[in-house]
Amino acid sequence: MTQLVDVSHQIAAGMTTYPGLPGPVIDEHLSFEESQATYAQGTEFTIGRISLVSNTGTYLDTPAHRYRDGADLADLDLEKVADLPGTVIDRRDSDERAITADAVEGVDVAGRAVLLRTGWDRHWRSEQYGSPEHPYLTADAARALADAGAALVGIDSVNIDDTSPQSQGSRPVHSLLLAAGIPVVEHLCLLDRLPAAGFAFFAVPVKIRGMATFPVRAFAIVE
Repeated sequence: MTQLVDVSHQIAAGMTTYPGLPGPVIDEHLSFEESQATYAQGTEFTIGRISLVSNTGTYLDTPAHRYRDGADLADLDLEKVADLPGTVIDRRDSDERAITADAVEGVDVAGRAVLLRTGWDRHWRSEQYGSPEHPYLTADAARALADAGAALVGIDSVNIDDTSPQSQGSRPVHSLLLAAGIPVVEHLCLLDRLPAAGFAFFAVPVKIRGMATFPVRAFAIVE
């Protein structure tokens, strides 16, 4: 018996995903009432319209997010984001913000979606969520994951990199993983519903040429 587990946030009009980025605008291009002039009596349709920055909700980063010559969404092979064997690394009991290489040492990550469970998603849609005190992955851990052949890395925090003032704007984890062609998924949620292993992970964005990041409906199939 299998179970589908949704680990992505809902997108709603005006919501804040990352501090400083505008929330989405969701409205109608065509209303039911307006459509009645086109269709037979009793037949009506609505067509929605949305304007959003690509880093909204639960989203995926491609190499083009960091590198000018990097592969973008249209270049993304489904094998990199769909039906990946998954591994959850649970850091909810840690008092440290930083997830270091020690946390991934000895974990089988080759060809797998590695999901970092920090519990930070409990602050979603609050001021605390965007705080620079959020958990993050360190450069040495990112390098270890890339060297071990991780296929995708995700986190349930506001950023996979340290965004505190001490970081001085550096983003070594994005730089390392995306240079290795490893997609990054940020703003995951409800990872406590997943086992440590024994599930398939999906985080498929729309196939858009010229876009580097985009929201995904991230979910897992648990055996």
